[in-house]
Amino acid sequence: MYDSLTLANATLADGSRADIRLQNGVITEISAVSSLSSPQLRSLRELADADLPLGDRLLAATESGIPDIDATGVLVLPALVNGHAHLDKTFVGTGWQPHRVGVGVPARVSAERSIRAGLTAGVPERARALTEEMIRLGTGAVRTHVDIDTELGLSSLHSLLELREETADRLTMQVVAFPQSGILADRGVAGLLDAALADGADVIGGLDPFGYDRDEHAHLDIVFSLAEKHGAGVDIHLHDLGGAAVRQLAQIARRTQSLGLGGRVVVSHGYGLGSIPQEQARRIGSALAAAGVAVMTNGPAGPMPPVLALREEGVVVFSGSDNIRDAWWPYGDGDMLGVARTVAYQSNFRTDEELAVALDMVTDAAATALGLTGYGMRVGAHADLVLLDAAGAAAAVASPPPHRTVLHRGRMVSSTRLVTRSVPLPRPTERSAPSAALAR
Repeated sequence: MYDSLTLANATLADGSRADIRLQNGVITEISAVSSLSSPQLRSLRELADADLPLGDRLLAATESGIPDIDATGVLVLPALVNGHAHLDKTFVGTGWQPHRVGVGVPARVSAERSIRAGLTAGVPERARALTEEMIRLGTGAVRTHVDIDTELGLSSLHSLLELREETADRLTMQVVAFPQSGILADRGVAGLLDAALADGADVIGGLDPFGYDRDEHAHLDIVFSLAEKHGAGVDIHLHDLGGAAVRQLAQIARRTQSLGLGGRVVVSHGYGLGSIPQEQARRIGSALAAAGVAVMTNGPAGPMPPVLALREEGVVVFSGSDNIRDAWWPYGDGDMLGVARTVAYQSNFRTDEELAVALDMVTDAAATALGLTGYGMRVGAHADLVLLDAAGAAAAVASPPPHRTVLHRGRMVSSTRLVTRSVPLPRPTERSAPSAALAR
């Protein structure tokens, strides 16, 4: 769309104002606001009709050859990062699917298989529909898990690898080979996971080594040996609580440290960290931090990791959407600011500083956990940005704004706005008018 652009007087996440210069898809300068009143400067709000969304005003400016735009009042953030999604599972694009009750992971897996068999839209269509929603809402990078089992084989994986290629100019996507039906419980999955990594999956997944497969040592042996063989990262779903969770977390930390995988291993959900006394969670957090194991939470309704306590121990704690409208969960829309608000709510965050932590969990902390390079609001980073009508970072989390303009590598890939219109109310009829008696 343009080779260079300056967003003048933009608001950054910390509340400061700056001029942000973009050139050839990269942030080349973040400087103090200039006092110059260049005749070329135009306001995003005054350049065109006030009803136009930010993106239309930006497009009008660049098409007019105006390289500098007054972004006064616009919050500019690095693109949002969804650190944990399940694109292959979603029902988005198929119409509403009533939720089927199932207690426990095995029951939910069984219900999912039954529902999946009756869907008319396949993984490519459903995953693509949800991906488009994520991009529209400001997500610039996503880590998606994809089910690998002996019923599906690698079919869903190949669909997501194609989608990754198709959307590469608008979204950075990592794919996790995920054994939703277990590794030991579903014989043959270990070989499929090996093949998935050879075919292009970025990360090897795991699922409740003890709670589901009933043999944490054998499960983790397979996961970490495949990570070592393929030079892949590790991302393990861990729903177990209490002592079982503590034991598995300790093993994951030890294996990560012994293989030198620090910074490349994630424990997703980590419910167990919220089921034990906080001082014990801090001790485990210290071990996870030393090993370089990150923790993902989506702000669940049940026990969740104590975010602030773990961060104080040095753990990288970040967020993802997890399931969005699928057999596991009927909620969600792919909005990572909405996820940040949920995490803040579940954590009882109230101050601006605490709300900033929730935002960090869907931006910089998530990027760190995923090992993204060239990310952030800094010189030399990719110009992957989201522009918002918000007073600041805390406001964006507390009340996610509908107006969003999304840039990927400096190119506008989406612009949204909330459209409202007045609907005249019908005039009262004689029947609906107050009676004379009531009027008196």
